[in-house]
Amino acid sequence: MRPRLSVEGAARRLEGPLLFLRRTVEVGYNEAVEVAGGDGVVRLGRVASVDEETIVVELLEGASGLDLPATTVRFPGEPLHFGVGPGLLGRVFDGVGRPLDGGAPLPVARRLRIDGLALNPVARATPRDFIETGVTAIDLMNSLVRGQKLPLFSGGGLPHDRIAVAVARHARLRGAGAAGEHFAIVFAGIGVPHYTAEYFRRSLEDSGALGRAALFLNLAGDASTQRLLTPRFALTAAEYLAFVEERHVLVILTDMTAYCEALREVAGARGEVPARKGFPGFMYSDLASLYERAGCVRGRRGTLTQLPILTMPSDDISHPVPDLSGYITEGQIVLSRSLDRAGVWPPIDVLPSLSRLMKAGTGAGFTDPDHPALASQLYASYAHAAQARLLASVVGEDGLSETDRRYLRFGVRFEHELIHQQAPRSLEQSMLCGWALLADLPRAELTRLSDAQIAAHLGAGPDPAAEAT
Repeated sequence: MRPRLSVEGAARRLEGPLLFLRRTVEVGYNEAVEVAGGDGVVRLGRVASVDEETIVVELLEGASGLDLPATTVRFPGEPLHFGVGPGLLGRVFDGVGRPLDGGAPLPVARRLRIDGLALNPVARATPRDFIETGVTAIDLMNSLVRGQKLPLFSGGGLPHDRIAVAVARHARLRGAGAAGEHFAIVFAGIGVPHYTAEYFRRSLEDSGALGRAALFLNLAGDASTQRLLTPRFALTAAEYLAFVEERHVLVILTDMTAYCEALREVAGARGEVPARKGFPGFMYSDLASLYERAGCVRGRRGTLTQLPILTMPSDDISHPVPDLSGYITEGQIVLSRSLDRAGVWPPIDVLPSLSRLMKAGTGAGFTDPDHPALASQLYASYAHAAQARLLASVVGEDGLSETDRRYLRFGVRFEHELIHQQAPRSLEQSMLCGWALLADLPRAELTRLSDAQIAAHLGAGPDPAAEAT
């Protein structure tokens, strides 16, 4: 940290959230900035770019009332930090870590850089153990594992906010060593309207989940540059909880599309060359700098798991935001508009959904020995049901074989009995529902299950195929 610098009369112009200064001092990229205008208000910012003549500062607060000739810019000589301490849980913060709940200032035990510290890949441990969310389509079919980054791909108007709150309220640890472990939620709302922010706050408070959570709320009316820092402040708090207080932390970030749109806006104001759909070419590495902060560290008991939520414009999964997120993360949970219209909640489409680390946190010693086989059989049977629906649309249901008609009925029950749920389910309840659905299919079709599993869970009763004949 170098000595604090103060510059007067260097402000040249203001373009949106960017303040352009004449370069008269040596500063670094991403360095913190304090901008004091003639109105007496001190605004927080950071250095966005530097060249031989100009310093560009991203203002994190509104520039209204800023008098350029009277502006004084101070450089503390260090990047932006977040003061964190043992009182994080149960608090509500704005997008840059300032308390919004009217409580006392946060006791500061450590000041951590919001951009995180590079983690040596050799220090990473393989993600293990299971996090139960209470959502059957996730727990049973696409399990979330401690240390994983598993995004949820949604669309405009779909109930991703409701799903995020449900997960935050009901998520708990499972698996080896889960008893007595510390578990915490860090929830960040990025660019959300006032009513959505209030819904997040009220839902967590009323359920009691806020006591084990830290809530960060960046509103749609806040500066777009502040939107770029909200996930970084949230992840800094999560890293403290995970690797200093040794908790298992689940970070929910919604909506990362709002973050990427703010990145496009700020990059355009800085004159960056646009790439696909106007987004900057560095968006992949920028998203990676956030997503890769999830994981397990050798020698540390705590873990950091991410559940980022993003909306796909026009439900286009090839849009740059979901496309790049899919390359970085370990799977995806995809919401279906057709299921939502059919009244299925949560409307999760299990066919395009995937959890690449599911095998690392399920099965014997983690969930149930029969969990992986049951999930595989349910997936295969539902895929067959989707094919039967397509065939029925061509030849009609009367033209289908008896087996295909059974798969049609299975598909309807799968969506309205397994995926749809009125209340949170434990994994055991989800598995019982899954076994009940498979009982209606011919035993010969259950190729993903062993004879012992069929006998144990479906009984030795008559085969449905034999009854049909």
